[in-house]
Amino acid sequence: MEKIIETDKLPIYSWAKEIELGALTQARNLANLPIAFHHIAIMSDVHEGYGMPIGGVLATRDAIIPNAVGVDIGCGVRTCETGIVFKNIELLLERIVSDIARSIPLGFAHHKEPQSSDIFYHPPKSPVIQEEIESARHQLGTLGGGNHFLEILKDSKDKIWLMVHSGSRNFGYKTAQYYHNKALVQHPAYRDLAWLEMEGLGKEYYDAMNFCVEFARQNRVKMLETILEALKRYFGDFEHKLPIDVHHNYASLEEHFGEQVYVHRKGAVKAFKDDLVIIPGTMGTYSYIVKGLGNEKSFCSSSHGAGRRMSRSQAKREFNFSEIKKQTKNISRIKTILAEKENGVSDGK
Repeated sequence: MEKIIETDKLPIYSWAKEIELGALTQARNLANLPIAFHHIAIMSDVHEGYGMPIGGVLATRDAIIPNAVGVDIGCGVRTCETGIVFKNIELLLERIVSDIARSIPLGFAHHKEPQSSDIFYHPPKSPVIQEEIESARHQLGTLGGGNHFLEILKDSKDKIWLMVHSGSRNFGYKTAQYYHNKALVQHPAYRDLAWLEMEGLGKEYYDAMNFCVEFARQNRVKMLETILEALKRYFGDFEHKLPIDVHHNYASLEEHFGEQVYVHRKGAVKAFKDDLVIIPGTMGTYSYIVKGLGNEKSFCSSSHGAGRRMSRSQAKREFNFSEIKKQTKNISRIKTILAEKENGVSDGK
C-alpha cells in the first residue's frame, strides 16, 4: 500500500519503506513545479539523482524536462530464456564469459569499425543527433560502465537465461546535456528541473529522446545477439524464447486521470496491465519477471530494481573485492512470478 506525503501543492505517493533526505527533497521540488500534474509517484527503489530522484515518476502538461529523463536516455534491460540446462554450462562459464568479453567492448571502449543498423538511416533533425551520429555507429553493441552488466542466470527449472543492462552510451548523454542547457536558458530559475515547452524546443527534444531510446534498445539487441552467438559455439543451435525488453529513463505521451500528459519515468518502468516487466536483482540474488497491474496511482509504473543503500564510492571503501567475488561466484537466479504489489509489480527485492 502506498503512503501519501503532503506538500504545498501536489501530493507524493510513495511505495518506499525509507526515503533518503536528498531524494525526498527532490520529490517535493517536483511536486511544486507549475507544470506538474495530479501527483508525484516514487518507487520502492528511490534514491537521489540529478534534479529528479531515480525511481521517480512525474507527469507534466505540455512540457518536458530533460533532467527528469536523465542522461542515460533509454537505459534498460533485455532478457531471454534459453533451452540450455545449467549442468551443461556450469564448467564452461569462465570460457564463455571470456569469449563474450572479447566480443563486447566494456567501459569507455567502443568498436573500431562502425556498426550497421536501420536506425541510422532516419535520424531526427536535431543538431546534437546529427553531430554525434557517426560516433554512435561505433558505440552500438557496447556495454559501458557504471551499473551496466551482462549476466547469465538460471531459473527454478535450471534453464539458463541471459540478461543485458545498458543504455544509449555517450549518444544519450550528449543529447541530454544539449537540451538541458537549452531548457536552462528558457527557465533558469528552475535549474536542474528546467523544462522545454512542447510547442517550442520540447518537440525537438522529444524526437531526439525517442531516437536515443531506440538506439539504446538496438544496443541491447546487438549485445544479446552476440552472447547467443558465443553460446552457439559451444552448444550449436539451441532454442530460445523471444526476448523481453524494458527501458527506464524516458518520457512518453499517455492518458492518465482523463488528460494527455508527458509521463517522465526516471529509473522507473512502464507497468500497464499485463505488461511484462524485468526487475534485476543484485549480483548473486534473484531477478524477477513480473506482470504489471496498471495501477493509476503509480501512473502505471514499476520499480526498476536498482535501489541502493550507499553510494558507489562508499561501497568501494567498505567492501573488499575478493570477498565480493567469493559471495557472487555462483550463477545468478531468476524467477517468473505473477504476484504483484500495488504500485504495479513486485519490488524484486
